[in-house]
Amino acid sequence: MRIRRESLRLYGVTDRSWLNGERLYDQVEKALKGGVTMIQLREKNMDRESFIEEAKEIGALCRRYGALFLINDQVEIARLVDADGVHVGQGDMNPREARAILGEDKIIGVTARTLEQGLKAQEDGADYLGVGAVFPTSTKKDTSPVSRELLKEICSSVSIIVVAIGGINQENILQLAGCGLSGAAVVSSIFAQADIERAASNLRCLADKIVQEEGAMKTALTIAGSDSSGGAGIQADLKTMTALGVYGMSAITALTAQNTTGVAGIQETTPEFLGLQLDCIFTDIFPDAVKIGMVSSSGLIQVIGEKLREYKAENIVVDPVMVATSGARLMEDSAVQVMKETLFLIASVLTPNIPEAQVLAGVEINSPADMEKAARLIGEAYGCAVLCKGGHQQNDANDVLYHDGKIQWFYGKRVENPNTHGTGCTLSSAIASNLAKGLKLEDAVAGAKEYLSGALAYGLDLGKGQGPMNHAYRIP
Repeated sequence: MRIRRESLRLYGVTDRSWLNGERLYDQVEKALKGGVTMIQLREKNMDRESFIEEAKEIGALCRRYGALFLINDQVEIARLVDADGVHVGQGDMNPREARAILGEDKIIGVTARTLEQGLKAQEDGADYLGVGAVFPTSTKKDTSPVSRELLKEICSSVSIIVVAIGGINQENILQLAGCGLSGAAVVSSIFAQADIERAASNLRCLADKIVQEEGAMKTALTIAGSDSSGGAGIQADLKTMTALGVYGMSAITALTAQNTTGVAGIQETTPEFLGLQLDCIFTDIFPDAVKIGMVSSSGLIQVIGEKLREYKAENIVVDPVMVATSGARLMEDSAVQVMKETLFLIASVLTPNIPEAQVLAGVEINSPADMEKAARLIGEAYGCAVLCKGGHQQNDANDVLYHDGKIQWFYGKRVENPNTHGTGCTLSSAIASNLAKGLKLEDAVAGAKEYLSGALAYGLDLGKGQGPMNHAYRIP
C-alpha cells in the first residue's frame, strides 16, 4: 500500500490498562475525534474470537473517520478482519513473510532501535518504521532511549516513513522537531488521560508542528481587536505579516467602529467565542509565532493565557496596550493585574511604550538611562525580554531591548509624518513575523524597525484625522 506521511501523523496504540469500565471502542472513537490518524489495535491477552470481533468493530470505526487501522503482531488476525496492515517487532514475523500473507496492498510497519534494523526492515519491504523508545517509558524499562542523533540518522538514511515511539507526551514531543519524522506513536498520553479527545487534539497539533517541512510557509497569529478603518489592530497585523512573507491568522477580541478621527463604538468578543477561535486555529494551522494586542477585559486575558499554555505556543509577542500616548489609562487595574499574572509570564518579549513602561516598572522615564532601567526592571520581574519603545515622549525613534541580562539599543530617525495610526501594532506584529521565520530576537527587532520606518516614510495620507501607514510599500 502506498501510505501518505500524513496518515501516520498521530498514531494511537491501544491499551486496555486504562479502560476504567469504559469500552475500548468508545475510547478509540474519542481519540479519532481528537485527530488520531492511525490506530494500532494491541491485544496481548484476549481470546481469538473476541479479538476478531473487536477488531472488526474498531476497523469499521476507523474507516468511518478516515483513519488507518493496523493490528499489532498478529498477521493472521489482520488478514481475517481485512485490516489496513500490521505492525511487527524485531522478535515477530519478518516483513517479507507478513507481506506474503497480507498481500501487496497492505501496510507493514516494523519497530527499529538501530540504523541496521531500519535498513534491514526497508530492504525486507516495510512501509514504515516505528523508531524507539525515544524517551523513557514504563513499558520498556529494560532499554535505554534512542538518542536524537540516532533518530535523525535513521530518518535521513532510509527512504520509507519514520515515526517516533515510546514515552512521548505533550511535554516532550516538540523535542522531536527537526529530526525528519512523519509523526509520533503514543499510548498512555492519549488512552490514560481523563479527556481522551482533548489529549489527542493537543498532541495532534504538536505532531503537526514537529513535522513541518523545511522551507514551508511560516505562520503567525494575531490576537487583537478589529479596526474598521484598517490602520491598526488585526488589519494592520495581517497586512504586516503578509508584507513580511508570513501567513497571518487572527483571533478577534473586539469589533470597533472607528476611523482616522476616533472610535465611535466597541463590541467585545465573549471569552467563550475567543476560546473557540483559538481552538480552531491551533488544532489546524499551528502558528509559529503569536502577537497579542489590545485586550481590555480579565475574562479574555484569562482565556488567551489558558489556550496558549494548553497548546504550548511559542514566540509570543505581547504589546501591552494599557496607556494611550496622551497618558490616559486604557485598562482597568484589575485587568492589568491579570495580564501580568498570565500573559507576561508566557511572553517571549513585551513591547511597552514609555507611558506603559512607567506603569509596569513603577519609575519615571525622562532619559535613555531611565528607559534602560525600566526595561530591566520589567524583564527581571516577568522573566522575559522587553523592548521599551522610545517613540513616545522622546525626540527620537530609539528603542531599547533588555534580553538575557543585556541591554541593546536600536537607533532610528524620527519620520516627520503625522499619520502614525497603528505604529505599535505594526511593530509588534513585524517582530512576531520575524520570529516566526526563525530570526533571533535581536534580528527580529531590527528588521521590524526597518519595516516600520519604511511604512512611515512612504507618506501615505488618507482620512481626515491621524491616518494609517502604507503597509504594502514593499509590494510593487
